Amino acid sequence: MQDIILVAADEAAKVQGYGAIGYGLAAIGPGIGIGILVGKALEGMARQPEMAGQLRTTMFLGIAFTEALALIGLVAGFIL
Repeated sequence: MQDIILVAADEAAKVQGYGAIGYGLAAIGPGIGIGILVGKALEGMARQPEMAGQLRTTMFLGIAFTEALALIGLVAGFIL
């Protein structure tokens, strides 16, 4: 009976590790997305400096939406 409990505890520990791996993988996408977004916004500001204000506002909105994906990944990691 004790062996069954130990096996169940080992399986529970493995499932918790998968959540951490899942969040790590989920954070890669938003990280790449934010990098591309900021790079393109800076490129646009360099090409048309008069549009810098509008580009900056749009960039921050894009960062917020992209960062929401990372938070969803974090929550899913805790749930699973």
